[in-house]
Amino acid sequence: MKHVGLALALSFGISCCASAQTGKVLYENNFEKATLEKVPEDMLVLDGGFAVKQEGDNKVLELPGAPLESFGVLFGPTEAADVSASARFFASGKGRRFPTFGLGLNGVGGYKLQISPGKKQLELFKGEDVVGSKEFEWAGNNGWTLVQLQVRKTGDGVQVEGKAWKQGTDEPKDWQISYTDKSPAPAGRASIWGNPFSGTPIRFDDLKMSVVGAK
Repeated sequence: MKHVGLALALSFGISCCASAQTGKVLYENNFEKATLEKVPEDMLVLDGGFAVKQEGDNKVLELPGAPLESFGVLFGPTEAADVSASARFFASGKGRRFPTFGLGLNGVGGYKLQISPGKKQLELFKGEDVVGSKEFEWAGNNGWTLVQLQVRKTGDGVQVEGKAWKQGTDEPKDWQISYTDKSPAPAGRASIWGNPFSGTPIRFDDLKMSVVGAK
C-alpha cells in the first residue's frame, strides 16, 4: 500500500495550479521508520493521544476515538509563505455522528483546510474564522481522503489555496478554495488536525511539506 501513497505524494509535486509549482521538499514522513505506539520526535503534539500504529503492512499516525475534542500535531520547518503541505486522512462516521479533520499551514493561528462531513463541506479557516467553503462529498468509511494546501506570497499579503479528493479518483485540476489575505502570513509549521466526533479513530499518513515557487 505504501508504494501507492508514495506515488500519490509525488503527484502533488507536478499537479499544482497554473501560477505555481511545488519545488524542494522541506519535510516528508510516511511513518515506515517510526516506532510503534509513539509519535516521531520531529513532530510536536499540541494535544491528543496520537501514536503510530500498524495497519496491515502500512504504518500510520492514529488519533483515538475519544475524547471528543479537537487535537493537532505540528510538523515540518517554520515558514511564512511560498510553501505547500499535503497529507492523507482516513476517518469514519457512526450513525449520524461524523468526524472533522484537516491540514494546516502557518502554525496554530494560521490557515487550515478542514473536511466537515456533517456539513458536507470543505472549509478554509484563518485562525478560528471560516474564510471560505465549498460543497464536498466525503468518501466516508470507503477510503482515504487526500488534502493539499498552499500559501503563496502576493504583494503585501498571501494567496491561500486548497483542494481535497478521494484516493483513487482524479485530483481536481483547479484549487477548490482560494482566499486572498492582504495581511502578511504568520510564520509557523504545518499541521494536521482531527476531532473524532463519531467516536472512531482518525488516521494520518504521507505528510509532506514543500517549497512553492513561481514558474
